[in-house]
Amino acid sequence: MYGIVLIIVLIITGGVIAFIGDRLGTKIGKKRLSVFGLRPRHTSILITILTGICITTLTFGIMAAVSENVRTALFGMEKLNQTMQQTKSSLQTATAELAAADIEKKKTNEALKKAQNDVSDLEDKQSKLTALNTTLEDGNKLLEAAKNELTQRNDALAVANSGLNQKNAALTIDNSQLGETNTKLGADNTELEKRTRELRKGMQIMREGDIIYRAGEILSSGVLRGNQREKDVKADIGSLVQLANRDVAQRLGANTEDSDIWVYPPEYDQAVARIAGSKQDMVVRIVAAGNLIRGESIRTSLQLYPNSTIYRDNEFIIARPFMLTGNKQGEAEDAVVSFLKDVNTAAVQKGILADPIRGSVGILDGAQFYSLVQALTPARGNILISAYAKGDTDAQGPLRLVIKAEVVK
Repeated sequence: MYGIVLIIVLIITGGVIAFIGDRLGTKIGKKRLSVFGLRPRHTSILITILTGICITTLTFGIMAAVSENVRTALFGMEKLNQTMQQTKSSLQTATAELAAADIEKKKTNEALKKAQNDVSDLEDKQSKLTALNTTLEDGNKLLEAAKNELTQRNDALAVANSGLNQKNAALTIDNSQLGETNTKLGADNTELEKRTRELRKGMQIMREGDIIYRAGEILSSGVLRGNQREKDVKADIGSLVQLANRDVAQRLGANTEDSDIWVYPPEYDQAVARIAGSKQDMVVRIVAAGNLIRGESIRTSLQLYPNSTIYRDNEFIIARPFMLTGNKQGEAEDAVVSFLKDVNTAAVQKGILADPIRGSVGILDGAQFYSLVQALTPARGNILISAYAKGDTDAQGPLRLVIKAEVVK
C-alpha cells in the first residue's frame, strides 16, 4: 500500500513539473525571451531539458528520502555485495560445521546406544548378583542357626567335660589313697555304699525340687537402639545384665554381688556387632541356657529380634462371636478365656514376642477380667467380643488390652 501511494505521488509530482515546464517553455517561446544570450527557440529547449532534469532529480530524491532500500541501491550496492559475500561465506562455514555436527551426533548416538546396552547388561548382572546374595544370606542364616545350636551343645559338653575332669582328678586321688588303704576301705565299704545312696537321693531331690530358672526363661529384656557405637551397645547390654543379676539375687535371696550371669563370649561379641550394624532398634532378651539349679553357674544366651511398632493406641486386634445361653455356670468365663487365647494367637502372628515359658503376650488385670465375666454371665444370644490395643505396643510387648462386648441382633 505504501509503495502504491509513493508511485502515485511521483506520477502526480512529475506531471505537475512537466506541466509547469511546458507552460513556462510556451510562455518563453511566445514572448521570445532569451536566457544566457541564447535564441528563444534554444531557450525553450533548455527550459524543457531543465524540467526533465528536475523531474528525474526530484523523483530520485523523494525515493531516496522515503525508502532505505533505494538509498542502499544507489549508494551502498558495493557494500551490500561485500556483505552478501561475507554472509555466503559464513553460510558455507555454518553448513560445513552443521555437517560435522551431524557426523558427531551420529557417533554420539552410537556411543549412547552402546552405553545403554552396557547398562542393560550390568542391570542383568546386578539382578543375578542380588539373587545370589539372597541365596547366600539364607545360607548364612541357616549356618548361624546351626552355629548357635553347636555353641549350646559345646557349652553343655564343656560343662560335662569340666565335671568329668573334676571327677577324674578326684578318682585319681582316691585311687592313690585306695591303693595305700585298701584293707581299711574294704572294711568300710558297706558304710560308704550306704552314704553314697543317701547322697544320690539328696542330689536327685535337690535337682528336682530347687530349679530357680527353666530353660528359655527370660532373666531380663529391653529395646536397644541400633546403628550406634559398639562401646555404647556394650554399655546397654551391661545394663540388661545388671537387671538380670538383680532378678537372680531376688530369687536366690542373696546380694546382687553374689549373682553373676555368664554369656558365651563369641555369642556376646556377635550380638554387639549385629546391634551396632542394625538400622533399626533391636529387642534383646537374656534367657536361661538351660534349667538352672541353685548353686550352679548362671549360664545364659542372648536372643535378638528386630523391634517395630506392632499396634497403635486403640487399634483393633480381633473380634469373635460367642453364643451364650445365660444359664450355664462358668459359660461366660470359658468364653472370655477362649477369646483371650485367640487374641494371644493373633498378636503373636502380628509380630509381638511371646513369653517363652507361658506363651502369653497380653496383660489383662484381674479386675477387668472379673468385670467382663460378670457382665457376660447374664447375657443371652449372640455376643461379639472385640479387643483393642491400650497404648502403642512394640514387638517386645506386653500387649495391654481394652475388651468390649456387645449383643449382636
